[in-house]
Amino acid sequence: MASDHRDRAVRAAVAHALLSDAAPVAALLDVSGVRASAAALRAAFAAVTAPGTPVLHAFAVKACPLVPVLRLLHREGLGAETASPGELALARAAGVPAERTVLDSPAKTTAELREALALGVAVNADNPQELARLDALLATGPAPRGPLGLRVNAQVGPGTIGALSTATATSKFGVALRDEGAREWIVRAFLDRPWLTRLHTHSGSQGLTLPQMAAGVRAVYGLAEEINAAAGDRRVDTVDIGGGLPVNFASDAVAPTYGQHARLLAAEVPGLFDGRYGLVTEFGRSLLAKHGTLLARVEYTKTSGSRPIAVTHAGVQVATRTVYDPASWPLRLAVYDAEGVPRTGPPVDQDVAGPACFAGDLLAVARPLPPLAPGDVVAALDTGAYYFAHHYGYNSLPRPGVYGYAVRPDGTVRFATVRAPQRPSDLVAEAGGGQRDALLAE
Repeated sequence: MASDHRDRAVRAAVAHALLSDAAPVAALLDVSGVRASAAALRAAFAAVTAPGTPVLHAFAVKACPLVPVLRLLHREGLGAETASPGELALARAAGVPAERTVLDSPAKTTAELREALALGVAVNADNPQELARLDALLATGPAPRGPLGLRVNAQVGPGTIGALSTATATSKFGVALRDEGAREWIVRAFLDRPWLTRLHTHSGSQGLTLPQMAAGVRAVYGLAEEINAAAGDRRVDTVDIGGGLPVNFASDAVAPTYGQHARLLAAEVPGLFDGRYGLVTEFGRSLLAKHGTLLARVEYTKTSGSRPIAVTHAGVQVATRTVYDPASWPLRLAVYDAEGVPRTGPPVDQDVAGPACFAGDLLAVARPLPPLAPGDVVAALDTGAYYFAHHYGYNSLPRPGVYGYAVRPDGTVRFATVRAPQRPSDLVAEAGGGQRDALLAE
C-alpha cells in the first residue's frame, strides 16, 4: 500500500507541476502515514502501561522542524520535544501547549531558562552548572510553572553510528551516571531540591539495538527508585526515556516497531509501567522517515570512465548525511519517467549525482537502476526526517517546496503546501542583499 500511494503521489506531483524548471526538486509527505505512525506509538505504550498512567509522547522537533507537521502531530495527540529557542518557537507557533512541551537543549543560556520557566514548559537540566543556574533563578523568582528534571547519561555504550551515540562513556549529554561520585551527587541534588521531579535519559537512535536502549532505561529507573527511597517519598514522579527508535532504510517494512520496543521495555523494566511513574517519550525519525519522498528531476545523463551518470537537482543540500556519510546513511532510490510512471527495464549500474560543485555530491554510486534519461524523476525514499526539512545552503541552492499529500478513495491525490519553494529573491535577502553597501563605508 505504501509503494502504491507513493507511485500515485509521484505521478500526481508531476501532473500538478510541483517539479518544474523553476523548482526541479520537491518533497512529499504522506499525511495518512504520519497519522498511522502516531497512532501506532500511542497504542504501543497504552498496551503496556497501567490504566491512568500519564504518558506524553513529545515529538523530537529536530527531526522535522516544519510548523504544519508539528501542528498535525499535535492534533494526533503528540507534544513537542525541543532543543533550542528556535525549536521552542516552532512548537509554540504550531499551537503545542506548554504542558505538552519539553526543552532539552544541552547549552541553554540563562535567558532561555528564564523564558522556559515563565512559559511553564518542562525543562531537563543537562549538568551541575545548569542546575546551579536554575537554583539562582528560582531563588529570586516565582516557583516554576512547569516540571523540572535532570538529564542522565546511562553510559550504556555506542551503537554502529558514533555521531548518534548519546550514551557513550564520554557523551556530551547529561550527568555521567557511572563516573566516580556521580550517582551520589545526583541523589543529593534531588534531596536538596523538592522542585526537581523528573529524570531524563536518551541512549541514542539510529544504529542502536533495542536491548541497548532498554538497558539505558533500566539504569535510570533504578536511579529513580534509589532517589525516592532516600527521600522517603515519590520525589521523582516522571521518567523521560527519550526516543531514537531505529528506522529500516532497506525496504518499505517498518522494523522495529513501537510495539516491539514497548513490550521489551515493559519486560525489562516492569516497575516503570505499573502506574507509579509518569512517562515521556521523544521519538522523531521513526515517526516520519518512512513517509517522506524527495523528488528530483534528471537534468542530464552522461558517461565517465564507462559508467553512466545521471545529474539531478538533489544532492548535499537536501541529503547532507547521505552525501557526507554514505555508509551510515544509504538511501533507497526509485525512478520514474517524465510523466511520473515507474521506470522499468534491465538495471544498469549508474551514479546518481547532485547539483553541487564537488565530486562527492552523490546520492548513489554504481547503483543498479533502469537506465535514466533527461526529464526522468529520481525519488529518494524514507526522507521524511532529517532530509528535506534540514536544508544545507551549499552553492546557494534553494530550499525545495514541501507538500503533504493524501490519496483519496477514488485514487486521486490531494496536495497541501507545507513550505513553499525558496525563490532567488529569498536567497538574496538571506545573504545580506538589503545591506549590500554595508562594508563600503570608510
